[in-house]
Amino acid sequence: MFEAVSVEKLKTMVGRDNGTSDWVLIDQERVNRFADATDDHQWIHVDIEQARKGPFSGTIAHGFLTLSLIPLFTSSGKYLPEGMRMAVNYGLNKVRFIAPVPVGSRIRSKMAISGVEEKEQGRLLVTITHTIEIEGQDKPACIAEALAMFMA
Repeated sequence: MFEAVSVEKLKTMVGRDNGTSDWVLIDQERVNRFADATDDHQWIHVDIEQARKGPFSGTIAHGFLTLSLIPLFTSSGKYLPEGMRMAVNYGLNKVRFIAPVPVGSRIRSKMAISGVEEKEQGRLLVTITHTIEIEGQDKPACIAEALAMFMA
């Protein structure tokens, strides 16, 4: 459940925690559906037998599949700017795929507010840094700065 805070307060929260999502299972069915949706059927993602002999000893999720879960993760955030009627995806800044996500593992996002910028016409650009963790691993799967444009 989000807490609505003033724009002024949100600005003071840059660098602070904005929540941690629930764990999401990355199973082979999800990876296969993503491969079908994107026409990316590289063997490392969908060919279980060949992938067992590959560098990761099994299939791994597409990096862009991991990235595509950011809207789901964002729904677990703590804070929203008050007085805004809607938000739209405004894109991404820096994205890095740090570690592969083995099929069968679970991932989640730790979110931090990394930017709040007032724009004209009552709009507010908010940047959230997502550190997408793999359960039981030290290295994150991905670190990405996601942008949302809020409109009053």
